[in-house]
Amino acid sequence: VQLQASGGGLVQAGGSLRLSCTASGRTFISLAMGWFRQAPGKEREFVAGVSWGGGDTYYADSVKGRFTISRDNAKNTVYLQMNSLKPEDTAVYFCAADQFYSGSYQERTYDYWGQGTLVTVSS
Repeated sequence: VQLQASGGGLVQAGGSLRLSCTASGRTFISLAMGWFRQAPGKEREFVAGVSWGGGDTYYADSVKGRFTISRDNAKNTVYLQMNSLKPEDTAVYFCAADQFYSGSYQERTYDYWGQGTLVTVSS
């Protein structure tokens, strides 16, 4: 499975961005998807996840109510809509695919990773 993330950039605090991640190489609907992020000097952390069919979504407390994860199985793409962005959301964002578990918050269960896209939120 190859994952290609895009949509990162520079935005002012309070603004919005939408990240996209397109998958290839495997039936997309068989994969649970997640977004993680890694801020400078910090470990990578879970941000949001979505189940195989898209019916269940999961969020870290720090983004709940501001970020929305969704997927379009016809386009093999998962999205992360980020609203009300804060400087502390600045990080490299990674999409990931999990072929065995749905709803996992744990990095170790994800099998495939994209290259990351940088989100910078200025104050």
